[in-house]
Amino acid sequence: MTRPRVDPIAVAAAVLALGTAVAYVGVMREQSDEPVVWFLGALILGATAAGYGSREGAHHRRAVLLLAGVVLVAVGALAILSVGFPVLVAGALCLGSALRTKKDVGVA
Repeated sequence: MTRPRVDPIAVAAAVLALGTAVAYVGVMREQSDEPVVWFLGALILGATAAGYGSREGAHHRRAVLLLAGVVLVAVGALAILSVGFPVLVAGALCLGSALRTKKDVGVA
């Protein structure tokens, strides 16, 4: 049995987005405030999609990485004055990884 190949750039994007989500929740709780649900949901969606797209044999890998990249870049741009920069970097990593994909597996 062979191990599935993973894209380290997409893994880095997933870890960065998930780490930012954890840091965001920590900062909001420290300030006795509630995290914004849609922002946290978008971060988790982007991190999950990047994690799924990191497996090189995943179905619709390119489309999933593009989705993750667009979501993370949009959310990062909205939050640029607080936690947005690492989210923008994670989105750019997803978009770069999607562009490096030769063909989309599972698409007819």
